[in-house]
Amino acid sequence: MKISVIVPAYQQASTIYRDLAKIEQTLKQTPYDFEIITVVDGGNDNTFKNAANYKSKRVKVLGYNSNRGKGFAIRYGMSQAKGDLVSFIDAGMDLKATGIKMLIEHLHWYDADIIVGSKRHPVSKVNYPPVRRVLSFGYQMLVRLLFGLRIKDTQAGIKVFRRQVLEKVLPRLLVKQFAFDIEILAVAHRLGYKRIFEAPIELNFRGKSVLSQNLLRIIFLMLWDTLAVFYRLKILGYYDSKNRRKWILDPELDFKINTG
Repeated sequence: MKISVIVPAYQQASTIYRDLAKIEQTLKQTPYDFEIITVVDGGNDNTFKNAANYKSKRVKVLGYNSNRGKGFAIRYGMSQAKGDLVSFIDAGMDLKATGIKMLIEHLHWYDADIIVGSKRHPVSKVNYPPVRRVLSFGYQMLVRLLFGLRIKDTQAGIKVFRRQVLEKVLPRLLVKQFAFDIEILAVAHRLGYKRIFEAPIELNFRGKSVLSQNLLRIIFLMLWDTLAVFYRLKILGYYDSKNRRKWILDPELDFKINTG
């Protein structure tokens, strides 16, 4: 079995080298073959250069000039992945890399289709601002109401998928930025992949002020994208196989997939 880990990175010049070292160290502790695919999502700093300076045969560094959004970066990395299991973890060192090993173990324990890292798992160790805790709780209540997903946290930046799930789901996706996580989970659930479980994580939040104007903008865009996913999923039936001809396929995302 082979594990592919996608590492989306935007303006992470100061951490990306250590991120890759810790992720590789974690994966070496598993009995599996693995690859790490770093996708530098544009930017004019040294993220790509510093990632490329990490020399390992198991690490591939990809990138493009303009910022396309985290969702696009993950999908771009997934399109290059060769693993039987495909994971992603945010760059930036907020999330402890050992979480990847924990998620893989949970996937086997539960015979799951998807395992999501969860800030609200009872065993998680989380240093997270109270305001963000409230916002996260409110968003998850909305997600449960709209999509019926029985998990407590869809947004932590670490997840693992069986390859066959991605082969069905990825060609249908549209969101490139903030609501990528909920779109991929909601579509997978719609297609019958209902064995979605949570695993504990360690998170030490290092972000900027929770009351920043940027955060308010992100909240608005995330809600907008989430409602758009609901409209396409529940009203238009856009993601259903019968509407395959309507899917907007990005030629940059060359998925080797079965869409039947």
